Amino acid sequence: MIGRPTFRSTELQLLIAPSLLAIVGLLTIFLAPRGTVMWTWSDIWVSLAYVGVVTIISLSFSLLGFRGDQVLFPVTVTLAGLGLLMIQRLHPDLTAIDPDYAGLAQKQLIYLGAGLAVLWGTVVVFRRVDLLRRYKYTWLLLSLGLLAITFLFGTEINGAKLWLTIGPFQAQPSEIVKITLVIFLAGYLEDNRDVLAASWHFGPLRLPPLPYLLPMGLMWASSLMVLVILNDLGSALLFFGIFLAMLYVASGRALYVAIGLLSFAAASWGAFQAFGRIGLRVQNWLDPWQDPLDVGYQQVQSDYALASGQLLGSGLGMGRPWYIPEVQTDFIFSAIGEELGLLGAVAVLALYFLLVMRGFTIALRTGDRFARLTAVGLATILGIQTVIITGGVIRLIPLTGITLPFVSYGGSSLLTNFLIIGLLLNISESNRRQA
Repeated sequence: MIGRPTFRSTELQLLIAPSLLAIVGLLTIFLAPRGTVMWTWSDIWVSLAYVGVVTIISLSFSLLGFRGDQVLFPVTVTLAGLGLLMIQRLHPDLTAIDPDYAGLAQKQLIYLGAGLAVLWGTVVVFRRVDLLRRYKYTWLLLSLGLLAITFLFGTEINGAKLWLTIGPFQAQPSEIVKITLVIFLAGYLEDNRDVLAASWHFGPLRLPPLPYLLPMGLMWASSLMVLVILNDLGSALLFFGIFLAMLYVASGRALYVAIGLLSFAAASWGAFQAFGRIGLRVQNWLDPWQDPLDVGYQQVQSDYALASGQLLGSGLGMGRPWYIPEVQTDFIFSAIGEELGLLGAVAVLALYFLLVMRGFTIALRTGDRFARLTAVGLATILGIQTVIITGGVIRLIPLTGITLPFVSYGGSSLLTNFLIIGLLLNISESNRRQA
C-alpha cells in the first residue's frame, strides 16, 4: 500500500550523526595504524556505500508515504554502523592470527546489506502485522519444530548445539524462534487476556485458571529444553524473559512472574549441578583467575581490555582487543570498552536504552492489543539480549553465548534484529492510521 509522499525531516536529520560516525570512524581505523594523514577514497568506500544505502532507504520511506516512527531507524543505523566499524577494525588482526577469518569483514558487510533489505521489505511490502495473529498456533509449531531440528541435526560449537549447517552457510534457528514465539504469545495472550487475569478460589488460595496456562507451560518447558538439551543458557534466559514480560503485560499479575522466576531458578540450579559446562561458566563469573590460562583465559583478557580502556579509551584502532578469543561475537563489547573507554561503552548502552524505550513507546501508543503485545515482546527481545550479553561481559551475571544486537558478528542475528525493527516500524505506522 503506497500513500502520498511525505518528508521525513526528523529521520533525515538524525541520520547525519551515524553517517559521519561511519565515514570518520572507518577513516580513523585505516589512518591510526599507519601514523599518517594520507588517504584515498578506496579506504572508506564501505562506509560510503553504507551511508548511501541508508539514505536511499529513508528517502524511499518518504516517497512511498510511510509515516511510521522517525527515531527508531536512525538509532538502529547508529548501532549497526558501529558494528560495521568494529568488525572492519578487527578483521586484519584476527586474519593475521587465524587465516580462517579472512572473509570476516566481507561476510559482515553482506549480512548487513541483507538485513537492511529485510527491514525495507518488511516496512514497504508487509504492512499488515495483524495478519500474523491468524496463524498463532502455526508460529508455535514452527518454533518447536525449529528447536527439534536443531537438536537432531544441529552442529555443536564450543559445547552448545545451536547451529544448522547448510553447505557453506550456518544458521542459528533460535534467532528466528524468538520472533515466532513473540507472535504466538501475543496472539494467545490477547485471545485469553480476561481469563488469565481472573482466578478461582481453593480455600484461602487464589489460583490461576490452569487449563488456559497449558500453552504457557509448553513455553516454559521449551525454554528448559533449550537449556538442558541444546546446552544454551543464553537463549533459554532470553525465551523465558520474553515469556514472563509478555505474560505480565497481558495479565497484570505479578504472581505469574514470581512463580516463573522461582521455577526457572530451580531448573537452572539443577542444570548447574548436572552439566559441567554451565558450572564452568559460573566459575568464570565468580573467579576466572582459578584457571587464567585455560578456562578463564577469555574472561581475564576481557577484564584487562575493559580496565585498559579507562575513561576515554585507547582510541579506535589503537587497542589490542584481538587477545580476547571470540572478540567479534561474545566479547565485542569489551573491544568497545577498550578503544572507546567508559564513556563510549555507556553511550552504546544509552543507544540500546533509547531503542528499547522507543519500542515500548510504540506499544503504548497503539490501540490494537495484539500489536501492543507484539511490540512489547519485540522490544523486550532487544532489551533482554543486551542485558544478558553486556552483563556477562562485565561479570554481573554468568556469561552466555548470545550476540550484542546489531553490533556482534553474525548473519542470523543481524537479519532477525532488522526484522524486529521492521515490524516495530509497521506497528508505529498503524498507530498513525488509527489516529
